[in-house]
Amino acid sequence: MPNRTIKSRPKKFSSHSSRIPKGGAKSDFWKKERERVLVELFQRTAKKIPAYGKFLKKHNILPSSIRTYADFLRVPSVSKDNYLRAYPWQEFCTPQAFAKDPLVLTATSGSTGNPFYFPRDPSIDVHSSMYHELFLKNSAPSVKGNGSTLVIVCFGMGVWVGGIITYQAFHLLAEQGHPLTILTPGINKKEIYSAMRNVAPAYDNVILCGYPPFMKDVVDEAKEHGVNWKKHNIRVVFAAEAFSEKFRDYVMKKMGITDVYRDTANIYGSADLGTMAMETPLCILIRRLSLKLKRNNSQLYHKLFGTANRLPTLVQYIPHFVSFESHERSIYCSGDNALPLVRYEIGDNGGTHDYADIERIFKEEGLDLRALAKEAGIADTLQELPFVYVYERTDLSTKLYGAIIYPEYIKAGLFHNHLVKHVTGKFTLFTRHDELQNEYLEVNVELKKGITATPKLKKTVIKHVTDALLKLSEEYRNNASMMPEKVVPKVVFWPHEHPTHFQVGTKKKWVKKLVA
Repeated sequence: MPNRTIKSRPKKFSSHSSRIPKGGAKSDFWKKERERVLVELFQRTAKKIPAYGKFLKKHNILPSSIRTYADFLRVPSVSKDNYLRAYPWQEFCTPQAFAKDPLVLTATSGSTGNPFYFPRDPSIDVHSSMYHELFLKNSAPSVKGNGSTLVIVCFGMGVWVGGIITYQAFHLLAEQGHPLTILTPGINKKEIYSAMRNVAPAYDNVILCGYPPFMKDVVDEAKEHGVNWKKHNIRVVFAAEAFSEKFRDYVMKKMGITDVYRDTANIYGSADLGTMAMETPLCILIRRLSLKLKRNNSQLYHKLFGTANRLPTLVQYIPHFVSFESHERSIYCSGDNALPLVRYEIGDNGGTHDYADIERIFKEEGLDLRALAKEAGIADTLQELPFVYVYERTDLSTKLYGAIIYPEYIKAGLFHNHLVKHVTGKFTLFTRHDELQNEYLEVNVELKKGITATPKLKKTVIKHVTDALLKLSEEYRNNASMMPEKVVPKVVFWPHEHPTHFQVGTKKKWVKKLVA
């Protein structure tokens, strides 16, 4: 990792990057650093943050008793319910923070309740810039001349974290001498296409940054707006949601992207702590290999991802910024900020691995990870940073006769080759009841622009969604064997961008709960 000082950041934040080695740090180093940083974060937060002091007192935790990482594991976790909604908002920061520190407020989407406003200080932008710089560094070999680059930020630019933090990250990098020009159209497709036609031709490279479902719309509708992706050297940074390798392949093919490992990346971030981790070329290689070998009955996938039968997002993280733990498949994250969080249950499922764990798992399956990375042409990108894998939020699913239905199951069905010309891939799920109080799964599907619903299309959608459910969910498969007529999903088509379920500018709610 680069060791540098960002000119525009206040001196109080300069230490965040100075403790990151220039490169070559081993897995064991990062493990020890992670444990040390977590204990120090706990001590600072317990001492300085009024709400956290009250929380610890309530749970009979004496801060002075937490001296080692083993002690740290005794500290109770915090969540939105037991912490962020339990104390006055002003008590989550130091008393002087609101009066003296330069803060930016961002909000959660409110998909699981009322929005919560997170204050963040400039250190979070610095952390984000270093992840984005890692992406630039890793993708550089595939960039002609490594010349001028236009960054188009396609995240919403309102109170949500994605747009502002992405702009700030690239702006900091531009100040450090990276040849970057930044444009922030947000989710305005007209402005995105106008930029591609009128501005992008002047640049050697274009990086588009956006939310995966929205970026798919941007990719699919480009031709009718006079944009030919293949005339540009395109790279894409995604964030805020998991996606499949089929999705990655689809976007790459449409945009003429040729390097699967270097030219796309997915960020694991949140309003809570900013950019927390990021896909590296190695992460993408591991995901694709685990899927490929899973078809040959290899145990690699299950050793890496446990019982997850939805392909998780796999990312690497810098422990000095945000660290992760996993307990009973629930992800805890800890990170410093204006509002520091210690052992925070962010609401995602998943697990963690040190780099050495990954190498060992590959070796058990008769595979040499470094040799595979060299064969894929990404040996120069390897960092022995730790990994976290995450899949759907624990509170974003529905049930059908006891079977948990995750959005990933439906995505797999709608992304079939027979459907991609007709539907956008976006949908909203409900579990409803008919007049006899029989449960059924309703799938509200967005049509592509100009497409009209037909009985034939509905039949095709039902078939492919059902096939995906049967393949991916053992619970659904069991129910289907006993009561096949009751578990067939009901499909409702909606026009493109209809405000009922597909309003542009808001984070997609894949699952909605009915209010009694």
